[in-house]
Amino acid sequence: VQLQASGGGSVQAGGSLRLSCEASIRTFSNYVMGWFRQAPGKERELVTAISWSGGSIDYADSVKGRFTVSRDNAKNTVYLQMNSLKPEDTAVYYCAAGLTMGALLKTPPTIDYWGQGTQVTVSS
Repeated sequence: VQLQASGGGSVQAGGSLRLSCEASIRTFSNYVMGWFRQAPGKERELVTAISWSGGSIDYADSVKGRFTVSRDNAKNTVYLQMNSLKPEDTAVYYCAAGLTMGALLKTPPTIDYWGQGTQVTVSS
């Protein structure tokens, strides 16, 4: 099983990026998908999680109103649209798959599969 994240890069503050994560999971639609991020010297934190149907979504307070998560189960892909980026959004972003929303939201999370990470750098 692989989770292949892409779309990271360098942007100026106020800019936008769209991350994608394609999963080679046969039963992708059975999994809750999430995006985590880890900044230098900080612990990995949950950015957002989306249920298998997309009907339940959770966001970290720091990204509410700026980031939007979505998924396309036909393409085994989850997306993260990031707008109004700030320098404090600079981090390596990881996609992840788990069996329940609770598994992703708890600390520490219970993750079945991790992606390899993609770097997002926001300059001021």
